[in-house]
Formats: sequence, structure tokens, C-alpha cells
Amino acid sequence: MGAGLGYGFAVASTDLGHNSSQFDITWALGQAEKQFDFGFRATHGTTVIAKKLVETFYASKIKYSYYSGCSTGGRQGLKDVQLYPDDFDGVLIGAPAWWTTHLQTWTIKAGIYNLPQGAANHIDASLYPQIAADVVSQCDSLDGVTDGIISAPHECDVDADRLLCNAANATCLKPEQAQTVRELHADYTIDGRFLFPGLEVGSENEWNVLISGSEPASLGLQYIQNMLLDDPDWPWQNYTDSLVSFADEKDPGNITADDFAAMSHYLADGGKVLMYHGMSDGLIPTGSSKYFYESVIRYGGTSDSIRLFLIPGLHHCRGTSVDAPWYIAGANQAGFVGTSVFSVPGFADPKHDALMALMQWVEDNTVVDSIVATTWTNSTDTTSGVLRQRPICPYPERAILKNPEAINSADAWVCA
Repeated sequence: MGAGLGYGFAVASTDLGHNSSQFDITWALGQAEKQFDFGFRATHGTTVIAKKLVETFYASKIKYSYYSGCSTGGRQGLKDVQLYPDDFDGVLIGAPAWWTTHLQTWTIKAGIYNLPQGAANHIDASLYPQIAADVVSQCDSLDGVTDGIISAPHECDVDADRLLCNAANATCLKPEQAQTVRELHADYTIDGRFLFPGLEVGSENEWNVLISGSEPASLGLQYIQNMLLDDPDWPWQNYTDSLVSFADEKDPGNITADDFAAMSHYLADGGKVLMYHGMSDGLIPTGSSKYFYESVIRYGGTSDSIRLFLIPGLHHCRGTSVDAPWYIAGANQAGFVGTSVFSVPGFADPKHDALMALMQWVEDNTVVDSIVATTWTNSTDTTSGVLRQRPICPYPERAILKNPEAINSADAWVCA
């Protein structure tokens, strides 16, 4: 919350009606009301109360209201404006977990691809850096620049067989493990019907979060146990694809933010949505934000009111493992690099700061055509000197290098 004060905001947040650690969903078992709080009520209720408090304290009407959140925080913002379009004039949405019923069932499915431990298909987390390095070597140059950053993953057909064991490859995969890599990259489908995108090419350095344990990640497993089935003893080995349809029917807590018609109405009434998603996200596949954006456009939304920015090399919400420019003062990013950090140190303006860009879009009707992302010599130390800056472009555009002599300067790139 502290990062918002530097902009002159009064700031509010909520625990969504429960107390737990980050990956713990045991609080939801048998708690339908808490599930609804998590789904939508706590965000809206907090907003209503916060506005009353602020207006009373300052004896003045609020001019503009904004929301900023990433991951399930991104989902909260999208869900709120779908249900309560008057809550916020604009929302800054990072890597949203909006498609809960499909995301968390896919999370189970992804975990199962790499289980059980000890089986021929299982890839130990110690091998993920090797897989990531090989994927970079295969895909890096396809965006026209060899810089260690994959900026055009959709153009790369990864050859997992390159990682197979041979005389020249000491750190290597068995054929069954190579197939696991293919499954993790592939879309989740049933009988040809698309259910959820696979993990993006280039996300391998963050795979350890979801697919390194002796069971599927708790975000998926405990969702099914404690929300969907109300059975904390349900074993992941009982997973079947039919649970996706059941989750769609039940959607416990009304969590999923998939009312694209309501989203388009929010936009038509003047609301603005600035979305971003890391292209190296190992928790929520980047393709889910593409799907959301394209769905809103099909329902009548336009790029005058909603824009999606895909950030090469950015992991889930924050950080990079390939020295990619990742920092745009997005939701929660300031706290990751320092609790006293405000905006983008040295570049506190709408050109570099996504929240400032959103404010300018809402208040001055200046459409966000690009955001310059920054990274430092030490990617999480803002005092270590700027290493790289690069424009992040509105989907489906991407940054194209025009001046190879200044590759680390934002001015060397254009959106096209």
C-alpha cells in the first residue's frame, strides 16, 4: 500500500475476508461466505467504505479512483469492474488469475504431467535452468535480436529432443522427460476443445513454483479440495478432465471474472483497463491474458479503452532471470525492490510508470501507446545503475530494434 502514497493517493487494501499464507486455501473449506468475500464482496465492500472514509476526512468528493493489482489481485480488479463499474475510473491489472475454474484445474493437470516423483517422465527442478538455457538458445534470435531475451515465443517451435542424453550432453533429459516439456508448453485441450493455454516458451526458470513438489501445487490441489469438492482428503490421483466442466458449473465464490459483456460495458462507459503480463510467467500462462483481451474485443471492447502489454522476460508479476527490462511500477513491483521506492526511480513519469500512464489515459484521454520498462545492473537494486530500458508495446505489437548500436536504450526500439 505504501507505494501509492507517493502519487498523492489515499490507499486502501483488504485481506479478502480471511487470514492465510500465500499458497494456503484451507481457509475456504466449508466457508461459503468467505469464498464470496474472496470472490468479489471484500474488494467492493472495502472500496465503498474507503471512499466514505476518505471523503469524510477530507470533506471533499473524490475526483478519480484507481485500482492496482497483480495475480489474484488482477482478478479482483477485473471482477470488481464487471460487477460494480462505478467503483474505479481505471484499473491497472497484472497477470490476472481471472479464469479461476480453468486456471486451477490446469494447475493440477500441469503438476500431473511431471508426476509421480521417481517416474521416467519426472523432471527434477534442478534441470529447469538447463532447459531454460536451451530454450533461449533456440528461440532468442527469432525476434531479430540475440540478447538473451525471448520476445517472440509464439514464433518458436521448441525442439525438446535437443535436450536428450547423448555423449556431448551431460545434463540431459530422457525421452519421457522431453515429452513432459512438450506437454507443459502445450495448450490444455479436451477432444480438440481449448481449455487453457500452456506455459509460455521462456517461462522455464519459474517452473519450480508449480511443478517441483511430490503433488500438484496447492493453488490447484487445495482449490479442488477446499472449494470445489469440499473434500480435504481428495487425492490428486483422482483428477479427471470432467472436473473443468464441474468447476464451470459451480464456480465456488463466484470468483471467475469472465463476464466479457459487462467488461465491454465498463469500457463503453469510459472505464480504462491497462493490462500487462510477463512473457516468462511460470505461474499463470501469458496466453490467458491474450485470451481475455481478445474475448473483450469480440464483445465490443476497443483498444481505445483496454490495452494489453506483454513484457518479455518478466516472471509472475515481478522479477526476471535474463536481465530483461521488467519494471514498470506495476502492482506490487515497488515493494519487491524496496519499501521506500516510489514510481520508477529517476523516471517518475507516464512514459515509464504504468500507473501514471493509466492516470493520464483516464484524466487526459492520452492513449497508452507504449511503456518503457527498466532493469538495473542488479535487477532488484534500483541504486545499482540502469542496465537496460526497452519500450513495451500494446498487443499484438512488439518492440523492433532500429539501432543495433544502442540496444540497451529505449530510443533504439519502436513498436510495430
